[in-house]
Amino acid sequence: MNESTDKPGTTHFGFRDVPVAEKQKLVGEVFSSVAGNYDLMNDLMSLGIHRVWKRYFVATAQVGKGDRVLDLAGGTGDIAALLKDRVGPEGELVLGDINGDMLRVGRDRMTDRGNVRGFEYVQCNAQALPFPDASFDLVTIAFGLRNVTDKDAALAEMLRVLKVGGQARVLEFSEVKADWFKPLYDFHSFKVLPRLGRLFAHDADSYQYLAESIRKHPPQDELKAMMEAAGFERCDYRNLSGGIVAIHTGYKV
Repeated sequence: MNESTDKPGTTHFGFRDVPVAEKQKLVGEVFSSVAGNYDLMNDLMSLGIHRVWKRYFVATAQVGKGDRVLDLAGGTGDIAALLKDRVGPEGELVLGDINGDMLRVGRDRMTDRGNVRGFEYVQCNAQALPFPDASFDLVTIAFGLRNVTDKDAALAEMLRVLKVGGQARVLEFSEVKADWFKPLYDFHSFKVLPRLGRLFAHDADSYQYLAESIRKHPPQDELKAMMEAAGFERCDYRNLSGGIVAIHTGYKV
């Protein structure tokens, strides 16, 4: 399922319909704008809990020493840094991101932390990955899938580059389950977050888009069905923090 609307040739950019060909550029502008404040952005959006979610996401991944891992939308390297202990010195971590500004921030941060050996940085589009078939033991994407124009294509590519027996994991904002919490969540997303973005990052519009993009992302069961349609087996998901985020998992068999 693409992010198509009733208008042929359009897709969602937040709550706006835009030509499919323009979404990648618009999303790129958002992340170039927030690259220097990416951790701040996640702290504002999740009240800091994203760090706990990421640790759980990595701790429960199917990965071992010496494995080769692709982290898509690798951003500032949070997931890759956590995965380093899991794959060990003999493992390999490839950070892929379509946005060069985000990738540079991630590379510089990882280098500053002494994470050099075993890391590779590739600017790439998740919809057309520049890797051979069956290249990775694990493919992850955290808080990035909702910004991909053609999610079906990205999921198909994740499956293609996985080895047989390999696991794909998606960590993404999802659909809140408790009815009583939804008004509070909406108030934080659409009233508080853009104001915080303006105050701390001098960029309210990007934060408004990011809040809207969460609401346009497929909810849990729909994304699970999309992964099954892409060819993944044993697909499942786990809600965290009442469905604010969900971890989706699928395997290549």
